[in-house]
Amino acid sequence: MRILITGGAGFIGSHLCDRLITDGHSVIVLDNLITGSTDNVSHLTDTKMFRFINQNVADYIELPKPVDAVMHFASPASPSQTAPNGYLQLPIQTLKAGALGTLNALGVAKRYGARFILASTSEVYGDPLVHPQNENYWGNVDPVGPRSVYDEAKRFAESLTMAYNRTHGVRTRIVRIFNTYGPRMALNDGRVVPNFICQALKGKPLTVYGDGSQTRSFCYVDDLVDGIILLMSSELTEPTNIGNPHEVTILEFANKINSLTKNAAGTILEDKRTTGDPQQRKPDISRAEKLLSWKPHITLEDGLTRTIAYFKNKLSDSM
Repeated sequence: MRILITGGAGFIGSHLCDRLITDGHSVIVLDNLITGSTDNVSHLTDTKMFRFINQNVADYIELPKPVDAVMHFASPASPSQTAPNGYLQLPIQTLKAGALGTLNALGVAKRYGARFILASTSEVYGDPLVHPQNENYWGNVDPVGPRSVYDEAKRFAESLTMAYNRTHGVRTRIVRIFNTYGPRMALNDGRVVPNFICQALKGKPLTVYGDGSQTRSFCYVDDLVDGIILLMSSELTEPTNIGNPHEVTILEFANKINSLTKNAAGTILEDKRTTGDPQQRKPDISRAEKLLSWKPHITLEDGLTRTIAYFKNKLSDSM
């Protein structure tokens, strides 16, 4: 197939490129590099199966040839208040990616009769009152808080995707992605995995916000990509959680990283920094297990070991 990936130079998008090209597909990446990097796809530029277009997804998308599938992954995704490319620093761009970007990407799918997959997020559940979160839960989201620029952009994108499915018959898929980690995350991403690993590798105490009792479920990027490929190939229109249901507290997670990096500096606790930061996050993956025969296989320790090795090399290169 010929596949368009918006945001294909980003963390998850670039791993999708690798997998799809390995599977024999041609990939067109559309990315304006606000959060992505050409470093993530530089190893693909010499193959005839790859093409890169530097463009904002919020602008009309015109392609020289038809495509068979559109994968819409373009959006800032970090909630960090300090990361230069996080959605709190780029609120308007984030809303445009969710609204205009989704509209344009769906337009391509409609034009060519292509299947479409939207990268949504566990953030549509907000600070959940249901645990674990299944796809039938409508969420507990503040529509005007600082995080709403991302949460509501994704919720609108889901609604628009379903409207194109019902009105125009576009073959749509929606993947709700839970906390994903792995190589190619940016050093200054601002999310917990890069923050903790960078601090640990520098021999510094890991900064834990609040008392560390808040929970997350971390999915290694290779497992996520497997789930996305299966979903794209399916006929499953309903939103589908793809994530790892192994839940850990942030303090446990920090201690795990300190152990794997042999960092003796420990942890420090600071006041909670982001309004609306969810207290619990764990996917119910029953739908993916039953209808896609998917579940994650990479353990937290194995995934972190691979990710730490990547960050160690990146930190060495930056010195």
